[in-house]
Amino acid sequence: MVGSMKIGELAKRTTVTTKTIRYWEGEGLLPAPARTASGYRDYDDVAAERVKFIRRSQTAGLTLAQIRQILEVADDGQAPCEHVASAVAERLTEVDGRIRELRATRDHLRSLAARAAEQDPQACEGFCSIIEPRG
Repeated sequence: MVGSMKIGELAKRTTVTTKTIRYWEGEGLLPAPARTASGYRDYDDVAAERVKFIRRSQTAGLTLAQIRQILEVADDGQAPCEHVASAVAERLTEVDGRIRELRATRDHLRSLAARAAEQDPQACEGFCSIIEPRG
């Protein structure tokens, strides 16, 4: 096996924790590795590259489900770039929507902060008149 290494060595080489590697194996993102005679996981260079790809994909904002689909395409011998482009576009749309939601939340919080700055603590009514709608 080229680049034979135990899980700790793989973790160090890829800067991913052993717990994460085991989790990804359980989720089917990494195939079950070969085992040494003493039962230790035995990884090769291909596994290290796969771990790095998964980590980079997560850093780019892709979900494990999206990453799994991409890996399945690649494992079937097909070029996954079309699937990567689709996953990136889908994730970008989600992020843009979340940014719109966060901006609306920020605007609402600014309004509440302005209300709080004007609020006389002695005039507070109900649970809190800063949060309660005016009207």
